[in-house]
Amino acid sequence: LSTMHIQRLQSACAQCGSSAKPTRVVLVKASQSQRNTSNAGAQQVEEPLARSRRHVIHGLLAGSLISPIVSTITSHPARASLVEEDISTRLYATAGPSVVSIVNYRVDRTGAEVSTGVGTGVVWDSYGHIVTNYHCISRLDKSTDVTKILVTDASGREQLLPSQLVAMDTMNDLAVLQVVGDDAVKALQPAKFGSSVDIRVGQSVFAIGSPYGLSKTLSAGVVSGLNRAIPSPVGTRIYGAIQTDAQVNAGNSGGPLLDSSGAVIGINTATFTRSGTGRGSGVNFALPIDTVRAIVPKLIVYGNAMGKRV
Repeated sequence: LSTMHIQRLQSACAQCGSSAKPTRVVLVKASQSQRNTSNAGAQQVEEPLARSRRHVIHGLLAGSLISPIVSTITSHPARASLVEEDISTRLYATAGPSVVSIVNYRVDRTGAEVSTGVGTGVVWDSYGHIVTNYHCISRLDKSTDVTKILVTDASGREQLLPSQLVAMDTMNDLAVLQVVGDDAVKALQPAKFGSSVDIRVGQSVFAIGSPYGLSKTLSAGVVSGLNRAIPSPVGTRIYGAIQTDAQVNAGNSGGPLLDSSGAVIGINTATFTRSGTGRGSGVNFALPIDTVRAIVPKLIVYGNAMGKRV
């Protein structure tokens, strides 16, 4: 081994703390007179050096001297081990089954059903009630149109369930549907609901919906603003909306806005679109869940948002 190689090995051993210290590897720099001594004397000097060289070479081949260094740069297998990834995957697995697609059909003269639009809904309770936006079903013709609930189970199998309209609140852009049939209701998993009182700007949020008909699509973002005012379908203003940059596109309406625990904190309702393109701008809005929780029980029990029988 050259002087440079020995110095590099000594430096490597000093850095990694290896017990195989090459202290016996010494540089024997003999003078001319020493080189001219007897063969026996030369062998006494060269044999320890040769053994030391063999020891170092064998150690390099076995990896004993460099293994501590290599182990520090060995890459680990790719896996979803980041905290953010774990949150997203767990959230989707737990909250996804509570999200359904709202599919509107028009029945033509031959009796065939033609899809006319897709929205998103949230399973409200174990009685088959589904909460969505009013504008998702506002164009239905009761005489010719039907709305069905598209449910996807854990295995990915899709099932269309019949439904009926329970009530709607046009001023707050809310509607309640109910799945028809006891067997159909068993296929539903109610969502977990949180509160919108303690929402903070900057906290992580997630949206699950059916943008452009692609059911169970997950997007992520943050709360961008609070207490926004957005227009309702009837021209009035809805106050207290949550602003987020989590992607919301056509078909996401009526779907849940979730916090990191998977609790519903809002109902995705509106997005600003770039003029003439139909594409979202990243400025999206959700109805706060506390407002929704104050209205939906009245719609179910009384059929209106005032909480009075008419």
